[in-house]
Amino acid sequence: MKDKKNKPTRVRLAPSPTGSLHVGTARAALFNYLFAKQKKGKFILRIEDTDKERSKKEYEKQIIEGLKWLGINWDEGPETKGEFGPYRQSDRKNRYKKYLKKLLDEEEAYHCFCSEEELEQMRQKQKQNGEPPRYTGKCRDLSESEVKKRLEAGESSVIRFKTKNYEVKFEDIIRGEVSFDGKLMGDFVIAKDLDSPLYNFAVVVDDYEMKISHVIRGEDHLSNTPKQIFIYKALGIPIPKFAHMPLILGEDESKLSKRHGAISIQEFKEKGFLPEALVNFMALLGWNSGTEKEIYSMEELIKNFSLKRVQKSGSIFNKDKLKYINGVHIRNKDIEEITDLCLPYLEKKEFIKKISEKEYKINELDQKIEYEKIKKIINLYHERLKLLSELPELVDFFFKEKIEYEKNLLQWKNMKDKEIEKALQASGKVLENINEWNEEKIKDVLLKESEKEGDRGRLLWPVRAALTGKEASAGPFEIAAVLGKERTLSRIKKAQDKVS
Repeated sequence: MKDKKNKPTRVRLAPSPTGSLHVGTARAALFNYLFAKQKKGKFILRIEDTDKERSKKEYEKQIIEGLKWLGINWDEGPETKGEFGPYRQSDRKNRYKKYLKKLLDEEEAYHCFCSEEELEQMRQKQKQNGEPPRYTGKCRDLSESEVKKRLEAGESSVIRFKTKNYEVKFEDIIRGEVSFDGKLMGDFVIAKDLDSPLYNFAVVVDDYEMKISHVIRGEDHLSNTPKQIFIYKALGIPIPKFAHMPLILGEDESKLSKRHGAISIQEFKEKGFLPEALVNFMALLGWNSGTEKEIYSMEELIKNFSLKRVQKSGSIFNKDKLKYINGVHIRNKDIEEITDLCLPYLEKKEFIKKISEKEYKINELDQKIEYEKIKKIINLYHERLKLLSELPELVDFFFKEKIEYEKNLLQWKNMKDKEIEKALQASGKVLENINEWNEEKIKDVLLKESEKEGDRGRLLWPVRAALTGKEASAGPFEIAAVLGKERTLSRIKKAQDKVS
């Protein structure tokens, strides 16, 4: 789709590979992706790896794998051909040099030879005078011959942009009209030298050459925008439209950081969050459809998303809401898919080991277990799961020889030990007489026996606790059916011994 000026919609994500893909960058990727898909435009991934000391290939790999896992796929970028590449800044150095020379030749930029000590003295003096800290322009009017002489002598310098003394105004899609006073900014550094451009310069060149129509990014970049607009105007190139998203805040309303817990996509993946749940949740961090609806598929988000409905204020990262949304998406999947997603967590805990396509070994029991049996176990907790990683703790008793628990766990209300022993003895007796071991039959005999107690819990609670060793679990009928007759009766007998 094209805008009113027949300009194709092209947006981008430009992460620096200096760390793992975190939720802030992932949300920026999502909003750009949704906007592009809705407008039938293009989503571009560009790696900003000019920071040689901090950029690492392993982080670039994590960013790429994280986006793919989330289902946020790019139309152009690394691993994808495109006519506006290369898509790594480290491969674009000659392009930057051309534009830097243009600014220097047209006296829109200049070499600055001020040392760190001189700059610090300027800052301290401005502080004492109650002035905003900015470069004073000491080197701005050096003659061409003096600049040449000092460069040839090998004197250290940087390249500064000549900031204009007028107000910069632009219409932000999310925030409305935004303005900055150029007089307060001072001449800012755009490159260390002709081969080492800095962020605010390189991003302008890249966005121009890649024909980016909309720059959708976080609010923390808002102060960079006027600097970039100055550069766009000095180069005489089109300025894209801007949209600055609200910050993601922790529950204490400070900017989300590691101290708030997991923030990297890899961490969320390891904890057992589904990619579609994380996408759903991130979309709601600053955006809503204007309805009460909270659960969305990617297709629904593409259909409903609008930058006009993105709020200006920060959005709280609510962990409980994320878990709730994840639980809904887990329940929406069929048991076959959930089983396949849960198996790695059981293997990681060394409960089971894969021995063939549909067969595993229970390590502690040293016996085989079929895939279908594991599926039945997981199905008992399908409706309860909020995180895939919760499963091993919920079902560990199926894979253990012995389960440990205190005898008071067997107590329903104020039952005495002898009453518990009697209930367990009665349940064991009726279960032992079952010839066809299945959930329906187990339920039938235990319910009939529990009616004799007046309060069903007096029989069913001790049985369930005996089988699982847990305060809360699936029901005793389903558990006994999957556990098997021999292990069920054995655990009931051991529970009797605890209270006898």
